[in-house]
Formats: sequence, structure tokens, C-alpha cells
Amino acid sequence: MANVEHGGGPGEGFGTPDAEGRLRAARLALWAVAAILAVRQLTAVLTTPSGKRLTDLETWVGPSGVLHVKGSLYDSTQFTGTPFAGLVLKPLTRAAEAALGWSWTFATLLLVVALGMIAARALPQPVSRRTSLLAAPVAISLLMLSLPVRNALWLGQTSIIPVLLVLLGCFTVRGERASGLCLGLAAALQPTVLLFVPLLWFTGRRRAALSGAGTFAALTALAWAALPHDSVTYWLQHTAGVGLGGKADALGNQSLHGALLRLGLTGPLEITLFLLLGAAVSVLALRRAVRYARDGQLLLAVAITGCAAVAVSPTTWQHQLLWLLLAVVGRVGRRASDRSVWPVAVVLVMTLPAKMMLPNTPALYALRDDLVLVAALAAAVAVPFLSRTSPYYREPVPTEYAAAVPARFRRIPLLPFLRRVLSRPNLLLELLLIRVVYAAYAQVRLAAGASGDDQGRATAEHHGRIVFDTERFLHIDIEHWLNHTVAGIGWLRDFFDFYYESFHFVLPLTVLAVLYWRRPVDYRWARTSLGFATFLALIGFWLFPLAPPRLMPGLGFIDTVHGAQDLAHPDYGAMTALTNQYAAMPSLHFGWSLWCGVVIVALAPKWWMKALGLLHPLCTLSAILATANHWVLDAVGGAVVVTAGFALSYVVQGPRAARAPALDAAGLMEPVPVR
Repeated sequence: MANVEHGGGPGEGFGTPDAEGRLRAARLALWAVAAILAVRQLTAVLTTPSGKRLTDLETWVGPSGVLHVKGSLYDSTQFTGTPFAGLVLKPLTRAAEAALGWSWTFATLLLVVALGMIAARALPQPVSRRTSLLAAPVAISLLMLSLPVRNALWLGQTSIIPVLLVLLGCFTVRGERASGLCLGLAAALQPTVLLFVPLLWFTGRRRAALSGAGTFAALTALAWAALPHDSVTYWLQHTAGVGLGGKADALGNQSLHGALLRLGLTGPLEITLFLLLGAAVSVLALRRAVRYARDGQLLLAVAITGCAAVAVSPTTWQHQLLWLLLAVVGRVGRRASDRSVWPVAVVLVMTLPAKMMLPNTPALYALRDDLVLVAALAAAVAVPFLSRTSPYYREPVPTEYAAAVPARFRRIPLLPFLRRVLSRPNLLLELLLIRVVYAAYAQVRLAAGASGDDQGRATAEHHGRIVFDTERFLHIDIEHWLNHTVAGIGWLRDFFDFYYESFHFVLPLTVLAVLYWRRPVDYRWARTSLGFATFLALIGFWLFPLAPPRLMPGLGFIDTVHGAQDLAHPDYGAMTALTNQYAAMPSLHFGWSLWCGVVIVALAPKWWMKALGLLHPLCTLSAILATANHWVLDAVGGAVVVTAGFALSYVVQGPRAARAPALDAAGLMEPVPVR
């Protein structure tokens, strides 16, 4: 069952000396990243006061923890492990407790490194030499970034041990009996690991399956003999730990049982439905896992089985979800451009909070609350991973590129390998990345500059006076006149209020959608330019928090959109805590509208379309000034970052394709020379 073919040995040639040098440099850089992440995790844990870190470790060594409790294990503080786990750890002495936090954290890091090394060596064959050399640092870095590992380090959890034992049994130890021993030990610590026994059995390793089941039974019986009361509590009164520790309907419980409880189902109906769904998931997942194991993709088979265990376990807390991260090894999609969708989605789900993945709208709460469970279920029963016998496994449909456009400058493009792709990017990946990038933008924008306290507000107002005085010196301080003029004309005031609130997001997204569907080459150019501009704007928000005219005391501006406000504590309803009102310089309202205008003028085929494109930034400029939401210089700043965004796109990728063909409804395009 273990992979015995590990390509990419030291003796294999890779190409030219330059290529070898680049590979060595990349490998060193990746190992450096892994080391930096490890040090960062260590620092984050060990520099936190002892009462706020390793809180789950207190379950074992705290004053009322397992080591000191005289009655039942489950009389201690939030202990949820198996009786065998308590039996193993209880012999720890008081002498070890002083240094246990430090040693536990370092030991956990070593386990993570071992896990990454084993996973890297277990990649389905064949793999290129580049992949074999770079896989280990990449795997370790992803593990360090993942929420399960971060939680295990922070809380002092033991959840990495069962995963490591399973991987050791499947890929490292020799002999079926030893493999079964590892599996049985892992199951004694985490009972749902027993789902791997059928995987061993149906893939021909029946001795290992019997050894694993026997080891689990023996260790559980040993714990039952030593701790009969605790065993009754765990196995009979709280089946497999259900009800111990946190509530089963808590958001952290990413299992089918937890999801059904959160949907409001209770009692016999919920239990019956959970058992039926769990059985169906187990059968479907094991059939897929056996098929992929026989196909030579054992690591993928292990990941699928682990994802099924996540779903069917009565309680699966976040630190127990490492199985999903192993599923990145599966290959999905026939096109080369689609290959990154699944691994990127898994990495994002495993490293970012669910609120960053999905919008904060009530209609999506159920999906957001169970996002990791949905991903695990998809990996277990739905995602169509390619078989190694598929012609697309090693050679997907290649990506076609537009002909390079000569640049005026010798060093342009700075990154020549970022060529203009002719085909549409994967829509799911685009939507996912746009959502995550926007969530990150919103968080940084909120954190940038003034935070709403007195000192931050004073800084923003001081910057506002600087901008106001500068505009008066330049004789461009038209905001007050325009604001009061528009406020006195009802229909004009309503128009600019509506325009300010409505078109900021709608029009850029519409432009991107049209370009995605009709002109994918230009879509990538426009999207990259917009991304650069937005990133530069975030730097401006951070370095120069600025009060807009409507929040400047003593200047007499009218807030036409929100109404009169207490400038010390403005109230914008639900958005008050979600927006930074002092992120005014540069104005992205004007910047994004100018981006829309430039893109439309550059690409629209009709003169009237170009005229409308120019009209939008003009109307937006009038709206942000008339509503007292921005200064004139804010708009200048918006124009600067947009210009810089287009310039950076030019420098990085070179000139825009001279002729970007439009796609028809069937996705066909005119023939274009490629290289």
C-alpha cells in the first residue's frame, strides 16, 4: 500500500546549470519560508502569557487537570479524549509540568515537520524532480499556515498525532503488522480513524487491517480495565465523546452531527438522519478511496478517508481537520489553467476564517458556518479527481497565449513568463480570489489609520486641515460651495446621493464581468491594473488617515447621504463597525470610476460607449464632492494610484495585447498567433 517509487533522485538530470541553480535557490527560499513560519508560530505561542496560551494543555497539567484529578477523568477541566489517552498521559509527573509548555510546543513543531516530510514523499507518482525537491518545504509551510496546526500549537492539542500515526503506518513503517499497530494506536486516540481499517482490508492489506482493529480493541480494553467508570462515561453515556467539552452544535464542530444540530434538528430524527448520512458518506468515500489507492494515489486515498472521518465523527473540532489539507494532492480538471482551482480552494478554506471566504449575508450563514465540512464532504464523495490512467493526468490541455507585443523599453516586461492567456480563467477560482482579496482589502482598510479613538480622530482631522489649507492655497477648494448648492436642490441632491451609494461596486464588477466573458486577455490586464491600484490605495489609507469634509468640525459641511452626525461618534447603522470613515486619501470611489472609464475608452468599439465611459468618472467626481465625502485632492490621489496601477501592470507584464480577440457564446475565438 505504500508508495515505493519516489522519483527525482539526486542523480537525475534537470537541465542546464542555470536551471539547476534556480532550482537550488527556489528550494533554499522555500525552506527559509518554512523556517520563518515555524519561528513565527513559536514566537506567537511562547510570548503570550501562560494563562492565554496552551489552554487545552491545562486539561492535562492544570490544577484540576487529568494529572491531578482524583476521581473520573471527565471530572477534570474539559477533558474530551478517550480513556486510553487519559491513561497514557496521566503518569506524567509534577516535575515535568514546569517545562511542559515549552517542550510541548517544540515537540508539536517537530511533529508538523515530520508530517510534511512524509506527505511530500508520498506524492502520487510520477512526479518531476522539481516537485520532489520542492514538495517538502511547501508541505511544511502549508501545514504551518493551516488553522488546525495553528490551533494545535496555540491550544496545546494532540490532534496531529493520530494523523501522523496513520501516515507512518501507510507510508513509512515496514511490515503489515507494524502498520496495523500504528493505525490501532491512532484509533485508540481518535476512534474515527477506524475508518481506515476497511481501506486497508479492501486494498489487500488484510493483515494490517486485522492488526489495526486488534490493537485498537486491546488498547481500549486495557483502558476499560484500568478506568472502568471513565470508559462507561466515554463509550456509553457520551458515545465517542459526544457532549464532552464544547456543545455539539457549536460552530467549531465541523461534522454532520454538528451541522444537523445547527439546522435545528434534534432528538431521534436528527440521530437517524446523522446515522444514515454518515453511513452513505462512509460507503461512497471508501469506494473512491479504494479506487484511488489501487490507481497508485495512496495519499489521496488516505485524504479521502480522513475527510469522511471528519464528516461522520460525532464531534470534529477545528484542530482535527488536517485530513482536508492532504487532499490538495488530487488533480482536478482537464485544462492546465483549471489545475490550481482545487488546491487553492482547499488552502484558503484551511488557512482563512470562513467570514473571509463568503459574504456576511444571512442567506449564506448556513454554508459559511459549515464551510470546512462542505469542503471535506466534497473531497470525500464529489470532487472528480483524475485517475493516473487519464490522458489528462500528466498532460492537461495546454494554455494558449497571445502573441507578445514588443515594448519600448528593453527591460519590459519585468516578468516575461506572465504571458497573456487567451482562454478565460476559471470562473470559480476568479470569484474565490476576488472575494478573498476584497475581504482582505476591507480588513486592512478598516485597520488602517484612525481606529475611532480620540487620538486617531485628531490625527485624521489634522490631516483634513492640511488638505483644506492646501486646496485654499491652490484655489481649488470648491467642496463647500458645491456641497451647499446641491443640498439646496432636492432632485439633484437625491441623484448624487443615489449615484454615490450605487455605482461604486456595481460598475467595476460589470466591466470585469463583460471582459471576462468577451475579452479574457483584456480581462486579465484590467483586473491586474485594478488590483495594483487598490493595493497602493491601502498604503495611502495606512500612512495618511484623513477626515472627509463631512467629518471636519467647524467647516459647515452637510452630510447629504447619512444626515447630521455626532462627529466624535458617527453612526452609519450596521456599517459603523465595518468601515473606516477616515480612509479618504486616495479616493477609491473616484479611482475605481476612473479605472472603469479608462478601460471602456480603451476597449469599447463604439464612440458612444467611450463617451459613457468618460461620463462615469465625471459623475462620480461630482458626487463625492457634492455629498462632502471627499476632497478634491482625494480625487487627485485616486487618479494617481490608478495611473500607477496601469503602469505597474505594464512594467510587470508588458504592453496590452495588440489584438485581443472577442469570444463568442460558445467560447470560440478568432485564430491568433501564439508562442
